[in-house]
Amino acid sequence: MHPALLLLTDSRLPAGGHAHSGGAEQAIATGAVHDVPSLARFLRGRLHTAGALAAALAATACAQAVRTPPAAAPPDRHPWVVLDREVDARTASPAQRDASRTQGRLLVRVARRVWPSPVLNELARAVPHPHHPVALGVAAYAAGVTPQDAALAAAYHAVSGPATAAVRLLGLDPVAVHGLLASLTPELSTVTAAACPPVTSEPPGGAGARWAALPAYSAPGLDLLAERHARAGIRLFVS
Repeated sequence: MHPALLLLTDSRLPAGGHAHSGGAEQAIATGAVHDVPSLARFLRGRLHTAGALAAALAATACAQAVRTPPAAAPPDRHPWVVLDREVDARTASPAQRDASRTQGRLLVRVARRVWPSPVLNELARAVPHPHHPVALGVAAYAAGVTPQDAALAAAYHAVSGPATAAVRLLGLDPVAVHGLLASLTPELSTVTAAACPPVTSEPPGGAGARWAALPAYSAPGLDLLAERHARAGIRLFVS
């Protein structure tokens, strides 16, 4: 594991991640999450749907960063534009898309200062508000992190943020919640491995065809919670 992965997954990284609950706030409001066992079910479901998708997208973005020179393609066919559209196609909820782009923009802004890189500059030029998994993958590349570690960072982000939000909202025992996160580490490894299958050859159509074959895991429950949260009059978290 590259040491920079610790910085990318640190909740103190000033990229705005602490302001997002990943659906936990509304899950708590509906009563679906109310204690550690119900939080465990929520986090496990989130990890194997939204988390698995984010891990695959972050790994893909990190791998693509190796291949993408600045200004390598026309604007409408630029690799970052095309990959960002693939994330859009896999994010059904408008509220989820907004939250992802907000976090992505903030992460790129921070990463450009912490790990200056022409690839980060090119991403910011091509897609001013990139989706978070794309931003995370490119930031990981700039930090010297592998696609596998980028996938791990995305998978961990999918559960650590909601877990912290649940501690704040429900007053849960933080040690018990961290024990829950520790129990998920084998599943984090499984999701990370599935996000980075070996690529034996480039499919016909190039990267676009490869990206179209990316997983498209869905979580309608998370989509509904996100839309409910967007309409909530009182809320602690942005999403």
